[in-house]
Amino acid sequence: MFVELKQVFKEYGAGTSQSVHALQDIQLSIAKSEFVCLLGPSGCGKSTLLKLISGIEEPTGGEIQIDGSPVKGPSTERGFIFQDYALFPWLTVRGNIRFGMAMKRIPRRRQRELLDQYLMRFGLADSAHLYPKQLSGGMRQRVAIARALCLNPQILLMDEPFAALDAILRQKMQEEVVRIWERENITFVLVTHDVEEAIYMADRIVVMSPRPGRIKETVTVNLPRPRRRTDARFVELRARLLDLLEDEKIRSYPHAVSQTLLQQTATE
Repeated sequence: MFVELKQVFKEYGAGTSQSVHALQDIQLSIAKSEFVCLLGPSGCGKSTLLKLISGIEEPTGGEIQIDGSPVKGPSTERGFIFQDYALFPWLTVRGNIRFGMAMKRIPRRRQRELLDQYLMRFGLADSAHLYPKQLSGGMRQRVAIARALCLNPQILLMDEPFAALDAILRQKMQEEVVRIWERENITFVLVTHDVEEAIYMADRIVVMSPRPGRIKETVTVNLPRPRRRTDARFVELRARLLDLLEDEKIRSYPHAVSQTLLQQTATE
């Protein structure tokens, strides 16, 4: 497998009274060029898991390997798209895309070649002189993806990249990202809490349970592409995933109530 997580757990504030168990006993394998979605409610550790794969954060225990090598800190081989796209407001579209190449010390001539290539590929050539505040949400997202892809990563990690978009633009960008994945032939891992989004985009959906985050079930999406949201099999899979998430919500409810009561008692 291309990405391997073995018995990974993550605890924040370990050894203190404020410690939080974010992830526990994560076992996950991802194939090369596979599109995987991490699906679950807020607080289940989806984003934490993505950051561990990227190397932005370190696991408290366990092992993470990519292409047979242990993950030791961030790398340009693992592109990361944040929810807010993390564009530099003082740089133009051209400057933002070029930034990573300059940091990687790619020769200037090659930088210009890649820049022109990705500006055209992502429909940004006419907007190359604009700043992030002058762009729509969809255009900012394309800039962030182009900036990551021009570094030729082996894997692209996306943390709820459509959260700030309206419903229509959200669907358009889902379609665009799937096209990018098909064209670039690299591994994609995307975090979402949207069931339809996961079904539309993923080869496999990793359903996670509330804190401490665990993998409840991994669901293979055996639907032909391009996918239709009104397809009977799509609707059936949507119902199954919603049941999984609802079941987990019910299981965690008594614990959540008891924790709330304990906190209230401690403050009284």
